[in-house]
Amino acid sequence: MVDVGAVVEPRIAVAVVTMGNRPAEVDALLESVAKQDLAPARIVIIGNGCELPEFARRLSLPGEVTTIDVEENLGCPGGRNVGLARLREFGDVDVVVELDDDGLLVDADVLRRVRDLYAADPGLGIVGFRIADENGETQRRHVPRVGASDPMQGGYVTGFLGGGHALSMAMLDETGDWPAEFFFAHEETDLAWRAADAGWKILYAPELLLQHPKTSPARHAIYHRVTARNRVWLVRRNLPLPLVPVHLGVWIAVTLLRTRSLGGLKAWFGGFAEGVRKPAGHRRPMKWRTVWRLTRLGRPPVV
Repeated sequence: MVDVGAVVEPRIAVAVVTMGNRPAEVDALLESVAKQDLAPARIVIIGNGCELPEFARRLSLPGEVTTIDVEENLGCPGGRNVGLARLREFGDVDVVVELDDDGLLVDADVLRRVRDLYAADPGLGIVGFRIADENGETQRRHVPRVGASDPMQGGYVTGFLGGGHALSMAMLDETGDWPAEFFFAHEETDLAWRAADAGWKILYAPELLLQHPKTSPARHAIYHRVTARNRVWLVRRNLPLPLVPVHLGVWIAVTLLRTRSLGGLKAWFGGFAEGVRKPAGHRRPMKWRTVWRLTRLGRPPVV
């Protein structure tokens, strides 16, 4: 961190993972980063199974720009881990802002606000952005609070959105990085639960806006299968044993109520079986006091 008088200012990096299929959107996102009134110390762009074009000179990007071509698509969490590993090698970044490749920073003060939040609270682990479409609408599933309908209500929460967020590098050193084996779905919850269990705060800051096209997660062909598989892995890895059947029982019921297609149900239960059958990774069950704290914040880990 940079000590300016009595204020310690964290050094900010921006990381973007792309599969190379949204070149215009990535250019627009990086141009919105370049317009920030606080320039990031580093920008890391990861080509997930693709070769990246040259960005720095063409777009006049600030700071040190690093591009990384990965031979295979590692999924969103795996691609982000590649970026985090490179940032650790540099060793000069305190907070990383990770942005979806089809997002856009509308306001010019987002990175400065992120810096100020972390400078004010060394216990802050994760900051979640507000996601809104080009009409300013935030989908209900993008509000990280059970029963909350007002996307402008900020505060401490138990989860965050993968599309736009900031992570403390010190937190990641303690909790570990993204669960790469998840590939897609529930990786944010896995990281949030580990952060909460280690005592780090998770803040939803709606003043930090990422504009993002309105989408449905079901647009991905693998959605139903990996959602179910990762749900099982999530609880096998993180919940105390008595809560595992409770959580999974709740989500079986929710799935039966919500899923309208027979094909979707078949894929979901196939993924569920895969999650039970295959190794879930390192088991690190959260403490019971963490369960209680998450419940008090309005998101008990059994729902």
